[in-house]
Formats: sequence, structure tokens, C-alpha cells
Amino acid sequence: MNNILTLNSQSSLLEPVSHQVSPHHDERPLGTVIDMIVVHGISLPPGEFGTPLVEQFFCGDLNPGSHPDLLAIADLKVSSHLYIKRSGEIIQFVPFSKRAWHAGTSYFAGKTRCNDFSIGIELEGTDDLAYEFAQYQQLGIVIGLLMQAYPAIVTERIVGHEHIAAGRKTDPGPAFDWPYLKGLLA
Repeated sequence: MNNILTLNSQSSLLEPVSHQVSPHHDERPLGTVIDMIVVHGISLPPGEFGTPLVEQFFCGDLNPGSHPDLLAIADLKVSSHLYIKRSGEIIQFVPFSKRAWHAGTSYFAGKTRCNDFSIGIELEGTDDLAYEFAQYQQLGIVIGLLMQAYPAIVTERIVGHEHIAAGRKTDPGPAFDWPYLKGLLA
């Protein structure tokens, strides 16, 4: 975490971070303006941290036989642009210029299909357990870089999965400290 993060405008990748290529992405619709960030929370199995299962899930390599809770998600094709572990380590799965498959059925400010115009950032966590200081610090830095690269992203368009898929999703949940994040961005 001591390295200074930069966003490579040609590759649409953060540097220096680990890059693992997810097959679960495609091109954004022609002319799409990236104008939103969606914050998610995930742990696999649910409530367990430090496993390689999230990375395997996003890369299409999940072995559903490794835990009973994985059977229900084994066939899903899901990805995220970034995953920030509890330690603050960042893994990028999809270049920001591409459409990651993180939002699912979604709606925000009169528009559907939020994957088209958003960047998805997953945090290792659960809805009801506080996220780590290192995660907030990295998230704040990353969002700052993204707001510079994509000026249509404004603070009001940094939302949780729960805000774009109400009734279907609850993450990052009540344990996520929105005021703290907004303070980091001020």
C-alpha cells in the first residue's frame, strides 16, 4: 500500500495493482459516458475473509464443490472492475473502459442497466461488519483518480449496490460508513 496509485489512461488500469483478467465483461454501448461508481460488499463463503474464492468467482474459476454456499452462485457470470481486500490490497479484473457485470438488474436517476455507465468496486466484507480503515483509504484514493479521469462522476453518483437494486441487494450495507467516505473525498 506504500506505492502511489495511478490510472493508466491508455490501458484503463490502475498501477501498480494485481491484474486478474475476468472473462465476464464486454464493451460499453457506443457513446456511453462513465458517470457513476457502485460500491459493493462481498465475501465467499459469506462472512469469511481471506479466501481466494472471490477472485475465482470473478474469473470464472469457482469450484462449487469447495463449499456448500457456493452451489447457488456457481453458474453466475459476475465481475467487478476492482476488488479491495480487508488489508487494502487491490485487484483489478476489468479495465475501466469496459463494462463489468456487477450491477445486475439496476436503476438509478431515471436510467436502467447501470453496468453500462458505472464502475463497480467490491469491498471484502459483509453488510453488518465494519469495513477496514485500509479499505476506506484505498477506496478514497481510487475514487479520486476515477473522478479526475471521468469528470461526469460526481459525489452524488457514488452509490451502493443497495441504492441501484433496492429490494434485491443490500450491500455494502449498514456497516458501510458513507459519511466517512464522503469526508475522504472532500
